[in-house]
Amino acid sequence: MDSKLATSLIIFAMFYLATTTTSTTVKPTSSFIKSSCASVTYPALCEQSLSPFANSIQSSPAQLARTALAVSLKRSQSTQAYLNKLKKLNGLKPRERSAIGDCLEEVSDSLDRVSKSIKELKNCDKVKGQEFIFHMSNVQTWVSSALTDENTCMDGFGGRAMEGRVKSSVRAQITSVAHVTSNALALVNNFAEKH
Repeated sequence: MDSKLATSLIIFAMFYLATTTTSTTVKPTSSFIKSSCASVTYPALCEQSLSPFANSIQSSPAQLARTALAVSLKRSQSTQAYLNKLKKLNGLKPRERSAIGDCLEEVSDSLDRVSKSIKELKNCDKVKGQEFIFHMSNVQTWVSSALTDENTCMDGFGGRAMEGRVKSSVRAQITSVAHVTSNALALVNNFAEKH
């Protein structure tokens, strides 16, 4: 990788992070969010990403699951935008550009599935019994598939020839979105069990 591309990547990543990070104002975490997040794979991230919404979540498992999915959707959208910009950088190796393109497809599929899950979860508010189970099963399947899509994204970056800043940069984005999606799936599953 030439030094111009390396410099471009570093500047791009710093600019991107500066423009997409959320406000640093921290609201107190409700005890409901804290206790709910204790059961997920990434509890600190769960609390940090959901605490700003404590007032709207209150102590509702349904609202907690909806908010967690909304956070996953927003993170997926940011990752998609990042990959679109990264793909246009000059100096990428053909295999890197191809892997980024494949990753973009996976992230787009993931985004679509999380979006469908949010809509489907709204249907759960209006139904009970077998209908609830049907809609909730759709939500769980789609969120689980979204997580698989996100993890599949890195497959194109396999092998020593793909090591470097581009792979590290993409991995950081994908890890971020996969972790919030994993947490969202856990909170959706908790909501389904309590209903």
